[in-house]
Amino acid sequence: MGSSSYILLTALLALAAWQAIASDPSPLQDFCVADNSSRVLVNGFICKDPKDVKAEDFFLAAKLDTPRDTKMNKVGSNVTLINVMRIPGLNTLGISLARIDYAPLGENPPHTHPRATEILTVLEGTLYVGFVTSNPENKFLSKVLNKGDVFVFPEGLIHFQFNPNPYKPAVAIAALSSQNPGAITIANAVFGSKPLISDDVLAKAFQVDKKTVDWLQAQFWADNHN
Repeated sequence: MGSSSYILLTALLALAAWQAIASDPSPLQDFCVADNSSRVLVNGFICKDPKDVKAEDFFLAAKLDTPRDTKMNKVGSNVTLINVMRIPGLNTLGISLARIDYAPLGENPPHTHPRATEILTVLEGTLYVGFVTSNPENKFLSKVLNKGDVFVFPEGLIHFQFNPNPYKPAVAIAALSSQNPGAITIANAVFGSKPLISDDVLAKAFQVDKKTVDWLQAQFWADNHN
């Protein structure tokens, strides 16, 4: 192999390796506690000086053993997310978690996490869960989970959890593979955007009349995260 071909091959392999890790690089030091006082804008947060780091940067008295209010919205669920905005020490570590409380017949409605895979464990009750694969198949995969069961939602795919029990609440804990996984609730984003998406666009997309779209856009699309 000539030297020019070797250099080209090496460059292509290096580029492929960089692409493989570019979305979630490993930390280059023990930790990078977020400096929330910095005004510098980066992809993530600027690191606090390690000399100023304290145990409190990695701690939060989150009271995740305490039931949350599931009557605060119409969907009957309450998501308590613990991410880098609440624990600065999570910065660059690629992980966060959430407690999710479900009222009887409550649900965490169809949504996506644009930056994270989710693994969910049922602590109490029963949940009907599922996700839909990307185009063109749009295959729907679902499962009924009981206490102690675990289910995975791949990154970016639309998924949901529903409590089918009309009498008993349910509780789950979810771990997510990002310090800031993000959440896009489908109904809220489509029908509750600010400003509103044109009803001509949505009527065409959903193959319904504009009156139906206008009615949906007039609803109050509450956020179930806190």
